[in-house]
Amino acid sequence: MEKINYVIAAGIIFLLFGCGENNQDMKKNTNTNSTSDTNVKNEISKTSEKDIIKNNISGEFTLNDFFTNNPELDKKVDEIFNSLTEEEKIGQMIVQAAGKYGKSETEILELIKKKRIGGVLLLKGTKSEFKSYITAFKNESKKSNSLPLIFSADAEPSLINLKISGLSKIDPTNTIKNVRESSEIANEISSILTDMGINQNYAPVCDFSKNKEIIGNRSFGNNKDELIKLSGEFIKKTQENNIIATAKHFPGHGNVNGDSHKELVYINGELKELDIFKEMVKLGVLSIMVGHIAIEKNEKYNTDGFPSTLTRKIVTDLLKNELGFKGLIITDAMNMEAVTKFPSPSLKAIEAGCDMVLMPSDELKLINSVKEKMDKDPGFREQVYESVRKVVRMKLCLGKMKN
Repeated sequence: MEKINYVIAAGIIFLLFGCGENNQDMKKNTNTNSTSDTNVKNEISKTSEKDIIKNNISGEFTLNDFFTNNPELDKKVDEIFNSLTEEEKIGQMIVQAAGKYGKSETEILELIKKKRIGGVLLLKGTKSEFKSYITAFKNESKKSNSLPLIFSADAEPSLINLKISGLSKIDPTNTIKNVRESSEIANEISSILTDMGINQNYAPVCDFSKNKEIIGNRSFGNNKDELIKLSGEFIKKTQENNIIATAKHFPGHGNVNGDSHKELVYINGELKELDIFKEMVKLGVLSIMVGHIAIEKNEKYNTDGFPSTLTRKIVTDLLKNELGFKGLIITDAMNMEAVTKFPSPSLKAIEAGCDMVLMPSDELKLINSVKEKMDKDPGFREQVYESVRKVVRMKLCLGKMKN
């Protein structure tokens, strides 16, 4: 028995680390040295190895480490991944919304308890409500021995006051005219999110502002060079603040007519905003949101009437392979009219290569349909595993994601 306890204790010491919260400039594909706390002592006689792994998603890693070649990090990812059931793994790919236009607190708590989600979007409410939600969700996550959640928000400069009421007025994105202003507002928004416990910002909007129906003042403008410069600075400062930035809406929502909340919209011909997203990938953005945008009159990227979200040619071939993006790919909300008319859209989004699905209509149905296809298709199973490992890796690199 003493020998067994010694082995388990050694495992504890290896797994538990103090995680640094002060990030340096995000640089893709650079190694950072990490330090471990070797003085950890715990009473472990009544704790299983699986419980130890799940309850200690913290380490010496930061967001800087996500894109690095890091055997230590890879090993921790595998340990956590291997502790999950197939259903729990798939659940990590699901993000559900809480707030005025999302599910109720009770519904989210049940999803956490059943281990069917990996993240929560705080959709619309007050700062105090969101703090209360996050506290309750963290408590349930710990109680049910679930992996910690990624908490996200639509905290663009143009939307944050609409999504989170009771804050000081923040000027819209289109009023930001230089790098200094972009840096300052990214820091201000990040401070607000950190105070609430939110780890991911679905911002910045990297589209042109031409589309007045849905983009407009949410964009930095129509000058490509300025968009790249100001979006890049917003991303850099957000991630320096230990918050995942999300470039959206790939492959570009500014050069279309219409609102994808209401209908499927089309890019006709050239992908004029693609260069902006290429640069965001080079700059090390950690997450990209794919828009419900179809592409026509384009020989290489035609989506045959389907939105990009559901098209492997766009998500996997273009974004992952051609642009070399290795971060988290998340869908736009799956309750938008642009995708709801398609059968099994959330499953199709995962088949296309998306790592996380935002606001699917039925979590259990999605988990079962994904598992059914995994059982039949080994290639698809490995693709899902790759996505789940990315989610777990991001949670480790966030550091604060611990119960």
